[in-house]
Amino acid sequence: MVEVLGAIKKETLKAFLVKQERFDGRKFDEYRPIEIQQNAAPNAEGSALVHLGKSQVLCGIKFGVGAPYADTPDEGVLSTMVELLPLASFTFEPGPPSPEAIELGRVVDRGIRSAKIIDMGKLKIDDEHVLMLYLDMYVLDHDGNLFDACTMAAMRALLDTQLPKVEEGKIIFGEHTGKLDVSGIVTTSTFAKIDGSLLLDPTLDEQLAMDTRLTIGVMGDKAVSMQKGLSGALTREELFQLLDIAKAKHGELVKYINL
Repeated sequence: MVEVLGAIKKETLKAFLVKQERFDGRKFDEYRPIEIQQNAAPNAEGSALVHLGKSQVLCGIKFGVGAPYADTPDEGVLSTMVELLPLASFTFEPGPPSPEAIELGRVVDRGIRSAKIIDMGKLKIDDEHVLMLYLDMYVLDHDGNLFDACTMAAMRALLDTQLPKVEEGKIIFGEHTGKLDVSGIVTTSTFAKIDGSLLLDPTLDEQLAMDTRLTIGVMGDKAVSMQKGLSGALTREELFQLLDIAKAKHGELVKYINL
C-alpha cells in the first residue's frame, strides 16, 4: 500500500514540475524557511539546532585528548559523525551507522577540511597529545535535504565553540581558554534532478522521486567540495548552472548562520 501511494505521489509531483511548480509552492531555486538556534545543548562546547522546513538537526561539539595521527603529528583530530535517530523517520533504525549516515558525515567533514577553516595545528597540546574535536550531529526530524541542514548546524556550532583548558594532558571540565578560531563559513547547496527539472533544497517527497542528487560546498566565491548521489546523470551545462546557484545562495545561507 505504501509503495502504491508513493508511486501516485511521484507521478503527481512530476505533473507539477511540468507546469514549473512544486508541491509547496516554492521556486525551483528557493530554500524552505530556515531557523537556527545557538547553544541548543548547553553542556556542549558548541551547539546549534537547525530547522530547514520540517527537517531538524542538532549539532553538539565536545573535545577529548588523544594521540595525533602518524601522518599529521603536529595537528589535532577532527571526527565528524551523523546519527539518524529512529524518532526522525520510520525508515531509520537503531544500530551501527547506515551508509546514508556515513555519507552525510563525510560530506560535512569534506567541506570543512577542503576549505581549511580550522587550523588543526592549534589543537596540538604537546608532542604526544592533541585535542580531538568531536563534531556530532543528530537528525531529529527528516523531511529532506539533511546535507544542508547538517552543514548549517555544524558551522553555527563551530562558530560558538569554546576551547577547553588542558593541564597535564587532561581536560579541565567547565574551564575554557577562548573560542575556537574559525576562519570562514562553508555552506552546502543540495539539488535534486527529476525528469530534467533541477530543484534546490529537495523535500523528502522530492528526494524519493529524484533521478540524481548533487551537493556543492562553497566558501566565499569558490566551490570547495562536491558530492553526487544516485545513478542519474547531469550534463556539463546543468553542472555549471548548479554551481552558479550554489555560489549565489552562499551569501543567503551565511546570513542565517551568522544570525
